[in-house]
Amino acid sequence: MFHGLCEPRSIDQRGAIFTRRAVVDFILDLVGYTPDVDLYNTSLLEPSFGNGDFLLPAIERLLAARLRAQNEGLETGSITHCIQAVELHRESYDSTRKRVLDMLERASFSTEEAATIADSWLVQGDYLLEELRLEFDFIVGNPPYVRQELIPPALLDEYRRRYSTLYDRADLYVPFIERSLHLLKDKGQLSFICSDRWMKNKYGAPLRALVAREFQLRAYVDMVDADAFHSEVSAYPAITVIAKNRPGPTKVAQRPELDEESLRQLALAFRSKGETPSASIQEIVDIVSGCAPWILDSSDKTLLIRRIEASFPALEDVGCKVGIGVATGADKAFIGKFDELDVEPDRKLPLAMAKDLATGHVVWRGYGVINPFTDEGPLVDLNQYPKLRQYLEAHKVQISSRHVAKKSPVNWYRTIDRITPSLSRRPKLLIPDIRGDAQVAFEEGHLYPHHNLYFIVSDSWDLKALQAVLLSNLTRLFIASYSTKMRGGYLRFQAQYLRRIRLPRWDQVFEPMRQRLIEAACQLDLNACNEATADLYSLTEQERRALAD
Repeated sequence: MFHGLCEPRSIDQRGAIFTRRAVVDFILDLVGYTPDVDLYNTSLLEPSFGNGDFLLPAIERLLAARLRAQNEGLETGSITHCIQAVELHRESYDSTRKRVLDMLERASFSTEEAATIADSWLVQGDYLLEELRLEFDFIVGNPPYVRQELIPPALLDEYRRRYSTLYDRADLYVPFIERSLHLLKDKGQLSFICSDRWMKNKYGAPLRALVAREFQLRAYVDMVDADAFHSEVSAYPAITVIAKNRPGPTKVAQRPELDEESLRQLALAFRSKGETPSASIQEIVDIVSGCAPWILDSSDKTLLIRRIEASFPALEDVGCKVGIGVATGADKAFIGKFDELDVEPDRKLPLAMAKDLATGHVVWRGYGVINPFTDEGPLVDLNQYPKLRQYLEAHKVQISSRHVAKKSPVNWYRTIDRITPSLSRRPKLLIPDIRGDAQVAFEEGHLYPHHNLYFIVSDSWDLKALQAVLLSNLTRLFIASYSTKMRGGYLRFQAQYLRRIRLPRWDQVFEPMRQRLIEAACQLDLNACNEATADLYSLTEQERRALAD
């Protein structure tokens, strides 16, 4: 019934990204799966072994540990229980099995013995559905990156029935982590290299809560811009070690050098007991707290964020509202040069797009969006708007091919998001989704935001003053701490992160401070924004230094 993912597909469709050997060795070292340990008395699981990037080095270490023990006159017994490895893709399974057999035969196992061991170790099937051994000392790997849209509906429903963490738009690696956690022995360790998005995004909340209840985040290694894979990926990867232990502090390293010796020394530093012996590792407490996003920055910055969160209400609790611009699902049909959109004047709105904000001010480039909605909410009657009807009919093939149109054919001409014309008339702050440098622009109340822009409106806070706060390095710290990062150091300024920003109530901001903030924003003076915001929140000298680092 659930064989949809077993059909021949490209590597990208299967979510298969292969890991470089130096990184694999680092992860095995990190959890202590090393030849000097009696690995023949332990069990290791690799949930998605692909071409054997993790599996084959693990077998090498197991066989080396067994040979060492035999040379010392020790009895090692059978190793059939030592490894379990699962692979969905049949061709990958078959080719890797041959390599496993070759390794075992070179280690002096007979052909029959090698086949028996390999058959005990290797499972061809779906990790999320297969019956496996109950518990493991070590679980390592690189789980597949598969978006939900690529999973057959019946299979996705079965996954959702089995795994509570497959929430919202979670990628497939999330239930991989959930199942792996439940397969750990007491004091067992799970180490994956995968996207860090679940640690901060909305869809990762149930998985973060699971870790908080039953496990310890023992180690975290930030791999931003690291060449960790055999192919380039857009995801922002991280290495985690999660142990079935009581909660405790987390050792954190940022952007390690990827040569073998540097990684070997870093792994030794992570595994050392007592004080952290390396300047490249920080020890941070209370990273894991319920379902809250994980803050993995230095302790001074973490303390600053925690202090601000405890002292001030959230942005939307002081009269500010965060939203996102309109998604049409067919921009080429719904969006064009405003003057060239041949519809009734009240059926189009001037549109603000990310490129309009390039200077930090809003410089409208003349685009508009078709508005098929009445001011009251429902779709307009096309019979009352002949020019609009003619325009939409001319683009009907493209517009009707969207999912939202197929779902409700009678409303085929609606945009994905309902357009509320009154929003265009409200002064607002516009913030691009993906940004490097600070970019928050004030829009006086003439334009409707496009879907790659977030907006903030308020009936209490002065928007110019709020612009200064949002341009400050304190806001950037909040976003950097809670947002997933993109390659090149870009941050995601999404609504879920903007809503975590804390603000004093406007009626508690004295007039001189109000004027400082407004003046700094009007001049787009980032230093003045930083200084005024630091004074607004009464930051200490230590907190100001933490922001400047």
